[in-house]
Amino acid sequence: MKDLTRGSIVSHILAMAPPIVVGMITIMVCQLVDLYFVFGLGEAAVAGVAAAGNAGFLVNALMQVLGVGAVALIAHAVGRKDRGDANLVFNQSVTLAVLFGLLTMIAGLVLSRPYMRAIAADEATIEAGTTYLLWFTPALALQFASQVMASALRATGIVRPSMLVQALSVVINIALAPVLILGWGTGHALGVAGAGLASSIGVFVGVLMLLAYFLKLERYVGFQPAQWRPQLRQWKRILNVGLPAGGEFVMIFIFMAVVYYVLRDFGPAAQAGFGIGTRLIGLIQMPALAVALAAGPIAGQNFGAGDGARVRETFVKAALMATVVMIAFTLLAQLAPGLLLAGFSNDPETTAVASQFLRLISLNMVAQGFIFTCSSMFQGLGNTKPVLWSSAVRVFTYALPAIWLSTWPGFRIEQVWYLSIVATTLQAAMSLWLLRREFGKRLGRLRPKDVPAPPASEPTAPPIREPA
Repeated sequence: MKDLTRGSIVSHILAMAPPIVVGMITIMVCQLVDLYFVFGLGEAAVAGVAAAGNAGFLVNALMQVLGVGAVALIAHAVGRKDRGDANLVFNQSVTLAVLFGLLTMIAGLVLSRPYMRAIAADEATIEAGTTYLLWFTPALALQFASQVMASALRATGIVRPSMLVQALSVVINIALAPVLILGWGTGHALGVAGAGLASSIGVFVGVLMLLAYFLKLERYVGFQPAQWRPQLRQWKRILNVGLPAGGEFVMIFIFMAVVYYVLRDFGPAAQAGFGIGTRLIGLIQMPALAVALAAGPIAGQNFGAGDGARVRETFVKAALMATVVMIAFTLLAQLAPGLLLAGFSNDPETTAVASQFLRLISLNMVAQGFIFTCSSMFQGLGNTKPVLWSSAVRVFTYALPAIWLSTWPGFRIEQVWYLSIVATTLQAAMSLWLLRREFGKRLGRLRPKDVPAPPASEPTAPPIREPA
């Protein structure tokens, strides 16, 4: 366990962010590698895998419920020096991970084809996306277990083990992709099914490695079967923090689904270009997101310790660092979009859509950095409802106008990206306003535990405490 209530905040962020970003980039690279090898199967296969991948946002929503709830409550317990509560939250999160994993398996088997029929442009894309989803569903179900274990470590200030496990898992996935997708060395090509199977095998191995780490090396939180029996009071604590954060991912899913819906009349090439562009944007945003994710446990531990000033300082430092990173990558996307797209498609129409997407959506990056940082601070404070409200503003200011414009004669793809810029800017402004209000409500009466209480003659309000 690492005590984040003392020492330089910038140093803590710089120590935690690189392992976080390496782990996230390896996952994103894995998705891009899948697209790279699937590209040889045709544009319909690329569009199908890209569109099917959007279903991962729904599963990510459930994973956020567990991950955010676990990080916030365990970090608060660490700040209070309450190891017992940290372990109870972790083990109840494990029980929820098993439940959510089973629900994901059932939903994947039943809903894959109806989902693809709702968003895909043609029958070939529907078939490719459905096949990929059926083989990818085990990976989605297993990720709940890895999410809970990685979140518990991050809440205690430890990020390197989960990063190494993610990297090794992705290396396995990348090594298996050409073998299973194209039949390298075996002569048995599984196509898009191989892409999903490679991911599922990689995630399975990763879960086994994290499990081994917890059983052999982790000392602060650990598996205690006696605490696996469902405790509804603890589930409520986790869900109160996690559900709004999961709702944010549902909003992202709706946002992405609307984009695919309005693009489907432009054909598979447009959807494929958007899918490639989205993954590249996600990749180059990872460093700023890692800074924000590192700030969350720091804010959480200091909130648990009662140090409001240090929580505010965490936001300021993280926001500045994220802004610098986002400006640098905005310039890269503006000056060299072709360099980023090299190797992912030689179809002129697909490349044109992806290049235009990168140039325009990259203008959102600084605003997106503030959104990332604010979301992480809300998680650290243990109140993620404002994140859901700001995400809802983005969806409604984008989705309805986009669908309306798509019915007009002369509707153009770039109008979709302009709307996204406006909606994201509004979300960033609302997030900052909501965070300022939350700071005023929750930090005003906090006092660090090691600061002596004022004399009895000077009345003071009691410090705000997280509920047990």
